[in-house]
Amino acid sequence: MKAFLLALLAQLCSASLIPEKEKDPEYWRRQAQETLRDALRLQRLNQNVAKNLILFLGDGMGVSTITAARILKGQLQNRKGEESLLEMEKFPYVALAKTYNTNAQVPDSAGTATAYLCGVKANEGTVGVSAGVTRDRCNTTKGQEVTSILRWAKDEGKAVGIVTTTRVTHATPSAAYAHSANRDWYSDGEMPPDALEGGCKDIARQLVENIPDIEVILGGGRKYMFPKNASDVEYPQEEKHRGTRLDRRDLVQAWHSTKPPGKVAKYVWHRRDLLALNLSRVDFLLGE
Repeated sequence: MKAFLLALLAQLCSASLIPEKEKDPEYWRRQAQETLRDALRLQRLNQNVAKNLILFLGDGMGVSTITAARILKGQLQNRKGEESLLEMEKFPYVALAKTYNTNAQVPDSAGTATAYLCGVKANEGTVGVSAGVTRDRCNTTKGQEVTSILRWAKDEGKAVGIVTTTRVTHATPSAAYAHSANRDWYSDGEMPPDALEGGCKDIARQLVENIPDIEVILGGGRKYMFPKNASDVEYPQEEKHRGTRLDRRDLVQAWHSTKPPGKVAKYVWHRRDLLALNLSRVDFLLGE
């Protein structure tokens, strides 16, 4: 009986049970448009034009996490906690969004970031692609790439940036610029031979090549940008911080080389270097 239940569970979790319509990015976009149209019928349209748009993404930040934060805030103020309000709960307009994986009940940050930033639901462990891509299968990626709000803004002539407390190649920020069958392919050193032979690019390389004119990139993950075993500038004696790239490329240098003549691009790795910059004279900034 136990074996039967396990087999049934495995079958239910199989990617083959995903409805064909959910593999089509247009299915999710049509659904989003319908939701927006319904919402606009309920309120007067705000026609003001925003100067800036900042998306704050808290990894794993569901309703229960927000509830816990609200209670903690109140209890730290010597109250019961539930009656407290977070600052974002005081906004005049608040909404909820469902960001789930198409093939897993408990989602991961790759598929959910794809849903959040690209508007398309995807399989667990994949980033910046549709549900037509199977995790670890490089050969399923071509033609299934989906674009993000960062790309849309860039195409409209806006300045864009990514700032994260994790690696810049992590699943959550990488959904803004990368398309990968595996969220863990940070550099080619983490990719299997068949993926490399199949022509798939690692996420760090995509950061430099896919949208080369991102104005601001700040976060961690420096080692994925440098040749394998290259010493780290901050931790030169620690092996775990050494470069991981098998192609021996220096992607920081590659990032510099893509910038147009006359534009100033600065790379920083320390807080003091960041604070020393005259930002009015910097066109592109990379910090790791």
